[in-house]
Amino acid sequence: MTPHIEAGKGDYAETVLLPGDPQRAEWMAQTFLEAPRCVNRRRGAFGFTGLYRGRPISIQATGIGVSSFLIYTHELLDYYGARTLIRTGTCGGLSAEVKLRSLVISQSARPENKQSGQVFGLYEADAGPDPALLSCALAKAAELGIDHHAGPTVCTDIFHHPETHTRYAEARALGALAVDMETSALYRVAAHFGARALSLLTVVDNLVTGEQADYSERQALFTDMSRLALEVAAAAR
Repeated sequence: MTPHIEAGKGDYAETVLLPGDPQRAEWMAQTFLEAPRCVNRRRGAFGFTGLYRGRPISIQATGIGVSSFLIYTHELLDYYGARTLIRTGTCGGLSAEVKLRSLVISQSARPENKQSGQVFGLYEADAGPDPALLSCALAKAAELGIDHHAGPTVCTDIFHHPETHTRYAEARALGALAVDMETSALYRVAAHFGARALSLLTVVDNLVTGEQADYSERQALFTDMSRLALEVAAAAR
């Protein structure tokens, strides 16, 4: 056990999918995994392990934001032997072309500003995914016919912010497609531990058009992202 995870040694697979929401973790496990078992309930951050295409896969909820995310990913990497992390999260679109309900594959992630996410100096510059995981995701998304975008994203520590309409101007000018609250941390902490990582993000609102997906449809929105993450996980070696 760790301070935040009650699972025993060997309860997690080497490949872990990382939704933020515990309900999404439970839904993904029950919907897609064969013989899923709950390995963590501590603090309501559900973790599950089961099989997908005969391969052990785990799903662990991480909560919201860099601080919570780093607790779970650090413990998974340092104590439970995780070697491949795939975020299955949500994001806000930063371009009118990034449609609601589509999928963003993060090819790089930058902190919102130099003061954002400076934990142990890990987030001072852009960070990126494992090249093989990225290549696999792009190929599988095309193969499955999943509506997706691939490009840079930006990572913020603050959800409710007084400068909602201007704060991402620099990031948008540099080509950022979307914003989330964890991807920069994912890529940096994975690199720190010599692990592989990839971030897949479903667009649930758009900061340019003002559109929002209703929370009641959120689980249905995650089908394509979950399928893609699991196909990548099953194919990764």
